[in-house]
Amino acid sequence: MHILIIGAGGVGAAAARIAKRRSFFNSCLIADYDPTRPEDLVAELDDTRFQAAQVDASDPAAVETLVRDNGITHVLNAVDPRFVMPIFTGVTAAGATYLDMAMSLSKPHPEHPHEQTGVKLGDEQFEHDAALKERGVLALCGIGVEPGLSDVFARYAEDELFSEIDELGVRDGANLTVEGYDFAPSFSIWTTIEECLNPPVIYERERGWYTTPPFSEAEVFDFPEGIGPVECVNVEHEEVLLMPRWTNAKRVTFKYGLGQEFIDVLKTLHMLGLDSTDPVSVKGQQVSPRDVVAAVLPDPAKLGDRMRGKTCAGLLVTGKGKDGEPKQVYLYHVADNEETMAKDNSQAVVWQTAINPVIALELLATGVWSGAGVLAPEAFDAKPFLELLGGAEPAGYGSPWHVQDRSAELTA
Repeated sequence: MHILIIGAGGVGAAAARIAKRRSFFNSCLIADYDPTRPEDLVAELDDTRFQAAQVDASDPAAVETLVRDNGITHVLNAVDPRFVMPIFTGVTAAGATYLDMAMSLSKPHPEHPHEQTGVKLGDEQFEHDAALKERGVLALCGIGVEPGLSDVFARYAEDELFSEIDELGVRDGANLTVEGYDFAPSFSIWTTIEECLNPPVIYERERGWYTTPPFSEAEVFDFPEGIGPVECVNVEHEEVLLMPRWTNAKRVTFKYGLGQEFIDVLKTLHMLGLDSTDPVSVKGQQVSPRDVVAAVLPDPAKLGDRMRGKTCAGLLVTGKGKDGEPKQVYLYHVADNEETMAKDNSQAVVWQTAINPVIALELLATGVWSGAGVLAPEAFDAKPFLELLGGAEPAGYGSPWHVQDRSAELTA
């Protein structure tokens, strides 16, 4: 296996640091628009399997050439969702296996954005499913943490724990703080704005996919391992578009614990037009307001030494167990910033995102996972993935996941 990681930011760097401890690949080329970033990362890794390159991720032909010229077999897209389609196009044209952690962007319904879906997340990629199947090319999409690990949990819940699923509800939250900053997102603000200000999507079997206003249906969710109660709201996310394609859940939702202060900041950005990606003229220069916001905020990848706390990604599953009795469980994974910094010099949010595509690459390398077309994690057997994730090192990745029984809450 010859890997190409496109993007040497927080997630791409964390993926490389995690992969360094594994032996399943022959080489790993790390490419970025800024050549100094992969060069610095390769120097840090000090492993002859890693090399650096420069690429313009917005140019499909440049991506295809890089893949072909370096004999790349598998490509991990570790840049923000704006570049999904050019990378996807270039990689699949070259015949390599493609992986990403966020899918092609959505476009709200032009007339009824808070009721009906327009172009959904991933729609542009799914249009290529039949052609890729015919060519025997795999695009494994949404294999970060969210989407990614929660989708693996969905497959596991349906296969191993439930006979009938009423709802798959992704519930993510954290108690992370950043010393010295009043407002410092722990993940890309560009992506965060995209997710949080677009109309959230909900799936119901009888109704299909539909949308609601941003930040709708607030609920307080009690997260494990000391994080505690966090108010969660509906957010647009790929899981709601992926889980119904490969599971029999009657309802699918995604709620994220943002906190009122964060929500207020996002609402203000929207009110001022600073969430827009359309360029505006500033003293003769064309700039995107959202890019300006991203530029003035601290780089999330460089906040690890100031960050404290934990982040939790999980899936609340409600339905009937294998015995036919009512059942509710929360499958979850927690990353502690102190631990991820000590292990891989990567803050918890980007580390928790990066570990999952590395595991997927290992399963593809060993032939445990295989396929063609545009597929998501739900399309594969979950057990070997979870065994690797939680298994003790060096055989596994030493990052435990858990199943918390919450059936008592059904009658509370």
